Amino acid sequence: MLDHVSITVSDFAAAERFYDAIMAALGVVKVGRSDRWLGYGERADAQYPDRVYLAIYRGERPDEATSRHWCFKARSRAEVDAFWRAGIAAGGTDDGPPGLRHYHAAYYAAFLRDPDGNKVEAVCHRAE
Repeated sequence: MLDHVSITVSDFAAAERFYDAIMAALGVVKVGRSDRWLGYGERADAQYPDRVYLAIYRGERPDEATSRHWCFKARSRAEVDAFWRAGIAAGGTDDGPPGLRHYHAAYYAAFLRDPDGNKVEAVCHRAE
């Protein structure tokens, strides 16, 4: 469903530490960096139309929006756990520790806030 997502952060250095850590925990590669931009994942093209890409831009602190968040797919529950631990260690805050959720019987997820307060989630849908 998604091709790419762009978000803004005000503390670029803190965001880079945080997103480098959680993306590495999820096996997502960092594909670019400049003084105002970070990129993770891979851009879609004619040969690989199913790729997904995340861009993070330096900007104003995002407004609080309690329902807005980004959810990343994890290949295993252990990967969800690693995402949460890496995010906490890299300056994120807990917004829901790893565990089963009510969405369906195998929905295993963890929720974090990045250093700017953006809500991020990792989920594994596999029954283990």
